[in-house]
Amino acid sequence: MEQDVIPSVRVLATWSRAMAGLMMVIVGGMIPSGFLTIGENLQPTFLSLPSTWQVPALLLCGLVCGSRAGVIAAVAYLTVGLFHLPIFHSGGGLSYLFTPNFGYLFGFIPAAWLSGRLAEHPGMNGLLPLTCAAFAGLSLLHTFGVLNLIIGSLMGRWSDGLFEMLVSYTLRPLLSQMALCMAVGILALALRRVLLIE
Repeated sequence: MEQDVIPSVRVLATWSRAMAGLMMVIVGGMIPSGFLTIGENLQPTFLSLPSTWQVPALLLCGLVCGSRAGVIAAVAYLTVGLFHLPIFHSGGGLSYLFTPNFGYLFGFIPAAWLSGRLAEHPGMNGLLPLTCAAFAGLSLLHTFGVLNLIIGSLMGRWSDGLFEMLVSYTLRPLLSQMALCMAVGILALALRRVLLIE
């Protein structure tokens, strides 16, 4: 009987982490990214970055919750956005499959898996390894997005030019997302220590 309980607990833990990850990704999409600077008269000002916390939340899910939970959260996010609620940046629905940014959304799945898989290896409980795992996931996400842009461009699916879309969808948000990967590494390390993840 005890042998049946342990797999059930593992499945429940994976699904619980996946649902927590799904909530992080949804809420992260609503939070603008930026940082505080000191302006005139020593007043703090918020400098906005051209991205949200959505992608970092996904990578954080993979790093803390693991590859399985990260993939489940990413698939659940895509399913909710395509079939139920308009939670994507410009809405949702099946028509999103034919937009230039769907490749980036689809890239959530392999990005969550890769960052989570790397974080599951021994010796990953350090700031540099976790940040590098987040960078790897981000790179894979952008690879899928760029491939979608190139294929769509070759097929004549987009009205904008390929270079314009690469700047808009990859180059403009990439630097801020890379900076947020460092924050993800710090958050992941803190959460892994609190949750006693080795």
